Amino acid sequence: MPISWNEIRQNAIHFAREWAGAKSESAEKQTFWNDFFGVFGIRRRVVASFEEPVKKISGQYGYIDLFWPGILLVEHKSFGKDLGKAESQAFQYIRDLFSEGREADIPRYVIVTDFARFALHDLEPEEQKKLPLFDQYRVESIEFPLDELHKNIQQFAFIAGYQQHKFEDQDPINIQAVGYMDALHDALEDGGYSGHELERFLVRILFCLFAEDTGIFERDAFSLYLKDRTKPDGSDLGPQLSHLFAVLNTPLEKRQKNLDETLAAFPYVNGALFSEHLGFADFDRNMYIALEQCTLFDWSSISPAIFGSLFQGIMEPRERRQIGGHYTSERDIMKVIRSLFLDDLRAEFEKLKTNKNQLKQFHQKLAKLRFFDPACGCGNFLVIAYRELRLLEIEVLKILYEKEQFLDIHRLPLIDVDAFYGIEISEWPARIAEVAMWLMDHQMNVKLSKTFGQYFVRLPLKKSPTIVLGNALRLDWKEILPADKCSYVLGNPPFVGKKARNVDQQADMEKVFGNLRGTGVLDYVCCWYLRAAQYIKKTPIKVAFVSTNSITQGEQPGVIWPILFRQFGMKIHFAHRTFAWESEARGKAHVHVVVIGFANFDTPNKRIYDYESDGEKIMVSTAINISPYLVEGRDEVLENLEDPICDVPRMQFGNMPNDHGNLLLSDEDKKNLLTNEPECVPLIRPLLSAHEYLHGELRWCLWLKNIPPQMIKEFPEVKRRVEAVHAYRLASKREATKKLANFPSLFGEIRQPKSQFVLVPCHSSEIRRYIPFSYFPPDFVPNNSCLFLEDATFYHFGVLSSAMHMAWIRQVCGRLESRYRYSNKLVYNNYPWPEAPTEKQKEAVEKSAQSVLDAREEYLKKGATLADLYDPIAMPPKLVKAHTALDRAVDRCYRSQPFTNERQRVEFLFALYEKLTIPLIASAKKKKH
Repeated sequence: MPISWNEIRQNAIHFAREWAGAKSESAEKQTFWNDFFGVFGIRRRVVASFEEPVKKISGQYGYIDLFWPGILLVEHKSFGKDLGKAESQAFQYIRDLFSEGREADIPRYVIVTDFARFALHDLEPEEQKKLPLFDQYRVESIEFPLDELHKNIQQFAFIAGYQQHKFEDQDPINIQAVGYMDALHDALEDGGYSGHELERFLVRILFCLFAEDTGIFERDAFSLYLKDRTKPDGSDLGPQLSHLFAVLNTPLEKRQKNLDETLAAFPYVNGALFSEHLGFADFDRNMYIALEQCTLFDWSSISPAIFGSLFQGIMEPRERRQIGGHYTSERDIMKVIRSLFLDDLRAEFEKLKTNKNQLKQFHQKLAKLRFFDPACGCGNFLVIAYRELRLLEIEVLKILYEKEQFLDIHRLPLIDVDAFYGIEISEWPARIAEVAMWLMDHQMNVKLSKTFGQYFVRLPLKKSPTIVLGNALRLDWKEILPADKCSYVLGNPPFVGKKARNVDQQADMEKVFGNLRGTGVLDYVCCWYLRAAQYIKKTPIKVAFVSTNSITQGEQPGVIWPILFRQFGMKIHFAHRTFAWESEARGKAHVHVVVIGFANFDTPNKRIYDYESDGEKIMVSTAINISPYLVEGRDEVLENLEDPICDVPRMQFGNMPNDHGNLLLSDEDKKNLLTNEPECVPLIRPLLSAHEYLHGELRWCLWLKNIPPQMIKEFPEVKRRVEAVHAYRLASKREATKKLANFPSLFGEIRQPKSQFVLVPCHSSEIRRYIPFSYFPPDFVPNNSCLFLEDATFYHFGVLSSAMHMAWIRQVCGRLESRYRYSNKLVYNNYPWPEAPTEKQKEAVEKSAQSVLDAREEYLKKGATLADLYDPIAMPPKLVKAHTALDRAVDRCYRSQPFTNERQRVEFLFALYEKLTIPLIASAKKKKH
């Protein structure tokens, strides 16, 4: 069994750090490759050998640096050598192997490297067969520096024994299809054909292209019609297409008798697809060529996910971001669909498939299911849900009817597109969703035809999905699909954060949440949660939404989930914890998401899904209850607290200048001030701001508290700066700031520690395994971009610097973009410290904490910064070991049994939190009464 990708990635990071700076091929090559295979948990000598002899055409022998017969050939050069020459040499070895008759030994992969750079060549991309001549190979290559090995590690899946997969979004067929439709769209729009008519027109063209390649029309019927009945200059193309659309909307019996025979051969389609009269486009030569190019493509091979890509591909990036339109990959859609209904339906099918009477009842049950996506976009969730339901139905039909001799296939399928409902705010994706459902229906009908050996096609299109055009947050969902008819609600509502909302979206938030307290901090997606809760109340409907993971972190859970739990009685049934989200669209969005399934009733079968960073599933577990933080726990949320729940020092914000920069000094400002007024040294103190602290930059401030007023007057530059503070505060529109004008020499808010303190930066990069905290003497002034902990022992410092505390931070802290946003009231004051550590355990933590500080200091003296030291790539081994020892010491304060993953830590901490806070809550309620 291969080791996990998480472990492989971690090994890759250590490998890159260990081999950074290696130079000599002859001296270090073999150790380098032994270590490289070790990254994947493989012993090199078991699979590959060094200096494999191969006979050249000249008769002399060459020696392959590293060779794994049939799998891998490596050509290794010293640092800085030409990789192009190394590549040529490697490929010559392959030719020599072929000439030597060793075709079975020809590898699929070639790696060339000079220690600092890797180039990986795949000689058989897409599993293509080897051709007799090497020159006929199609090669896919990737090149990257050594320090990015961990980012590209899955390209080496063949070493670890993992199978490599290419998801649908990487399919060049789909990308090519998008390009063709983009070109046609742009040509038409440039010609002045735009808006509603252009969108409807493109949907019809898409249907015709698909229809002629999949058997709905006669083969190439649409292409031949364009070729034989229209002029190459495009002058008559608009009217001819308009005529074709009218024919497709006319039943056979109502068509004119003298209709052109080419047109008469087209079937009656209907389904509202061709019913609306459109003004025809005035084509020119370029438009004709764009459409002709579309007809040359085989549209039968596109994936359903193409329709989302199609939509996103022709929208302006700014518009796409503002609408919040992210289009989920098929892989991630299946996460929702399987958890919400498909796994349960398939389990039920497996249980009763041997009983034909029960199977018939099951088939009727499938036919009665209704699906609703209230933010459907291009319909990808509906399309793929429909496909999976039809595939299950085909399995049912095979068991029920496969052995019948006289079978009317037309009466077999009971599931149709009219079981699917959606709301979409923009017309183009709404129309795409409709046609996508019809095309998927045809694909499933073709599959059914192959299963039973009879041709089955649903023409004319008598049934349609219900895709309503409008704002889902302003419409009454029950008017679209009555709640008592609905089975499942699913989808991917827009991802728009508080600061990115436009005026209309802000109005939507106010409409949905009204006067509910604190909801202004919520993401736009939360509107769909509340609307869904209103819709499904007192029903058996189940809901699942893809959401940004921010609704399970920071302050948002404390706002949205109490509303859903207390006012609407929601229960979380399943949760896919944070994973990297894949988009089918060009210019993919890079976000981390969760999937949350909930309903208005409880269930004993709750499930939690955990993922690696690339979105691959690593664990599914059952839970008694799932908390808003998507771990096992109660339906309770953390609140901002004024005091810690444990007996630990209070954490406070730093000093806020409120001075328009006049009391703050750069290093250059300080030098200039002291050059002109050297006696003012006592007025200057070092200032600690988060960025400067982490990046080793110097900053200073004028600290004039308790300074005699005559001293300020003695120094003109100091006096000028104080006067500027006075003017700035006096001009403020805020009454509180105006009052501070009475004290212009002082910071606006003063919370200066009187003794040694631990500094806590409020914001820190999410890529760091640990947020670096540090001790400072009381003459340093912490700015309000930091928090500080006065009277903190090495034990306190050690616990805060541990993996245990970091697990809590990653779960509950807010985010600024993706960076950690540490909060004293939410993160620190709610943090459950070890209940009763022994003195020996505390001493172990203190000793390990000192080791961390010592390891840091060694590198800080050499010019490194904390940002350097805590970069996951550059973190020195000595510091890594010190933190690892500290983690173990802190873990033992909580329990003797080791924690094997972060979720274990988080669930343990929440259980301890509940244990610690239940008495506090009970006491508070008692005082209240």
